[in-house]
Amino acid sequence: MEYTQLGRSGLSVSRLVLGTMNFGPETTEADSHSIMDRAHEHGINFFDTANVYGWQKGEGITEQIIGRWFATGGGRREKTVLATKLYGSMGDWPNETFLSALNIRRAADASLKRLGTDYIDLYQMHHVDRRTPWEEIWEAFSVLRQQGKVLYFGSSNFAGWHLAQAQEAAKDRHFLGLVSEQSIYNLLTRWIELEVLPAAKHYGLGVIPWSPLHGGLLGGILRKQREGGASRGLSGRSGDALKQNQDTIEAYEKLAADLGEDPAHLGLAWLLSREGVTGPIIGPRTADQLDGSLRALEIELSAETLAALDELFPPPGPNGDKPAPEAYAW
Repeated sequence: MEYTQLGRSGLSVSRLVLGTMNFGPETTEADSHSIMDRAHEHGINFFDTANVYGWQKGEGITEQIIGRWFATGGGRREKTVLATKLYGSMGDWPNETFLSALNIRRAADASLKRLGTDYIDLYQMHHVDRRTPWEEIWEAFSVLRQQGKVLYFGSSNFAGWHLAQAQEAAKDRHFLGLVSEQSIYNLLTRWIELEVLPAAKHYGLGVIPWSPLHGGLLGGILRKQREGGASRGLSGRSGDALKQNQDTIEAYEKLAADLGEDPAHLGLAWLLSREGVTGPIIGPRTADQLDGSLRALEIELSAETLAALDELFPPPGPNGDKPAPEAYAW
């Protein structure tokens, strides 16, 4: 396993991040425990979850599954860099959602209880809260750190200027601030290259891509359809995206085949090659899927392959080979 530091922090994390969103809804608890054990066997130490995962309001099903896994001992908690999130609704009453100081306090304590631990390594805001002032957010977070309940803080789904807001407010308090940003990022969705990636680089944030295969569309969806094994990516937004990009995805799968690689591994390898990316979040539903993902760490993309991928999936903006604002302006 390869490791890197999370942003400008001294925290060492694996370059593949184990996503747990499937634990509960898609993957049984027993299989979830097996996947986490297998992750440790492979040296993956960075696990990502959220209080809303499990999709039963207020229950925190996925956090509970992880907590019961920690409780089996064997150094499981100590070997894991644990990241969870707050923001989403955990109840129907006011102050059970968003980033008020009250919800931050309650959400952190509830996650700690479900996870069966006394500290969270990385506590992430699942979304930007446009109504709560940064002074309130950072004060509440500083209390959590003083109490030893949280070590590092991160964001998710922030725009570049939100990162700047957060970091400048933290600087005024002489607080470390954010060490990471978790954004959607993949070959089909490259918008963060315009503003978020440059802002993250400027402020020393590690970038953690979620949906690295765009809901399975970059994981060999057309081949799986032909083989009769595709169940994901065929309805809703994924289905619409497949229709809109079918020719491109077909060419992408051909490129992967010509390289002798699985499309999913190629997509992960591309993200791993991007400057500023800490590691993509993989969400295996089985231990075999997890095992296969490790191939991405071994793939070295040539300049020719990178150019071919840019041709298939151009960077955003009419002048996408340039940084913002030149990407879209003079």
